[in-house]
Amino acid sequence: MNIGDVATASGLPAKTIRYYEDIALVTPKREANGYRVFSENDLHKLRFLARARALGFAIEDCRTLLALYEDKGRSSAEVKELSRKHLDEIDQKIAQLQSMRNTLAHLVEACAGDHRPDCPILNDLGQ
Repeated sequence: MNIGDVATASGLPAKTIRYYEDIALVTPKREANGYRVFSENDLHKLRFLARARALGFAIEDCRTLLALYEDKGRSSAEVKELSRKHLDEIDQKIAQLQSMRNTLAHLVEACAGDHRPDCPILNDLGQ
C-alpha cells in the first residue's frame, strides 16, 4: 500500500503517518524510487496508534504500548499501570474542567447582563 491507501485505511492523515515514521513508530519499506510501501502489519500499527491517541495517550506512552503489544511475553501489569496513570491524569483534568465550569457558571449567573457597566465576570477577571 502507498501512503494514500494506508491513510484512508487507518483514518490518519498522511502528514501524521510521515511523522510517525520520522519518530520510528512505524518503519515502512522503501522502494528503489524512495516511495514508501506499507504492509498489513504497518496498517495494523497505525490503527493501534490512532486508537491509543484517540484515548489521549502521549506519543511516548503509545511507543511503550506498541512495544508491549508486540511483546508476546509481556506482563499485563505494565500495561495496566500505564493505563491507570493515564486514567488518573484524565480524572484530574475532568476535575479541573468541572471547577472552571462551576466558577464560570457562578459568574454568569451573578452578571445581570443588562445596560449597566458593572459586571462580576469582568471584576473577577480583573482581580
